[in-house]
Amino acid sequence: MQARNEIKASVQLVLWTLAWALTLALAKFGPELLWDEQQVASWAAVAVNFVAGIGWIVAFTRFLRVLDELQRKIMQDALAVTLGVGWVVGFAYVVADGADLGARDVDVAVLPGLMGVVFMIAFAVGRIRYR
Repeated sequence: MQARNEIKASVQLVLWTLAWALTLALAKFGPELLWDEQQVASWAAVAVNFVAGIGWIVAFTRFLRVLDELQRKIMQDALAVTLGVGWVVGFAYVVADGADLGARDVDVAVLPGLMGVVFMIAFAVGRIRYR
């Protein structure tokens, strides 16, 4: 029964993740490629992406609940490290940018990319630690 619940929660998480990513792409590229920068359509796309994001958060929470205790511990540790790195690096960048210390502008997409890499490394370290 546990394995069945994990599979079900995993599938739902994958579907919500895809929905969020697709609606994000629609909100980002739609104004240029699909609806010629009409603000109503752009706001509708952002709202749909926001709702998909809420669905993704709920699916992720349900996914965490069905994991066994060890998997949940590994995941929570990895998420804690990722959140910490995101906050520290993000705010350090904001302060450095405010003081005009940056030689060039950094794309905002770098932070989520960095957080994704940190999460994968922290998750792998957790799997190795609790083998």
